[in-house]
This record gives sequence, C-alpha cells and structure tokens, in this order.
Amino acid sequence: MIEGTEIVTMYEHVATITAQMLNAAKERDWEKLSLLEDDCTREVDRIRAYDSVTPLTPELRQRKVRVIQQILADDRQIRDITEPWMAELQQLMRSSSTSLKLNKTYAV
Repeated sequence: MIEGTEIVTMYEHVATITAQMLNAAKERDWEKLSLLEDDCTREVDRIRAYDSVTPLTPELRQRKVRVIQQILADDRQIRDITEPWMAELQQLMRSSSTSLKLNKTYAV
C-alpha cells in the first residue's frame, strides 16, 4: 500500500502535466498537447489504482482538493482553446471533403 503523501504527489504530477498541456494549447502546439495527454492518462490510471484505498489525513485531503481544483481550471482553459480549433478543423475537413467530391463528380 502506498502512503497518502504519495497519492497527493501523484495528483501534483498530473497538475504539472495539465499546466504543460495548457501552455502547449496556448502555443497551438497540438503534437505536444497530444503527447502530454497520453502522459496525463497514464498518470490518472496510476492514481485510480490506489486512490480509493489510500487513507488521507484532513490536511492531505485539503491539499488534494486544491490540486484537483487547479487541474480542473487548467482543463477548462485547455477546452476553451481547443474546442474552437476543433470546430475550425472540422469545418476545414468538411470543405476539403466537399471539394474532393465535386472534383470527382465534375472532373473531365
């Protein structure tokens, strides 16, 4: 069994990754963002394995809550940046698809 401080440290590591993800999103570095998402997923999977069975002191619980709040705030900002970009990309893909269909249909 792992200690409560280790669990909170794992959450803090996720917070560090999400902060890096936010920076990547702000820089529109989608490749870096994707790699960091993979890292984040792995860390969250590790946390899931231990979090529910690891007791926390009230102090550690408060620390964990603060870290989770920061992770959620960063995640919201990431979505605020990426959702419009995804909509733009989706529109570009639709336009490209339509152009290809038109070219196939009316190509001489």
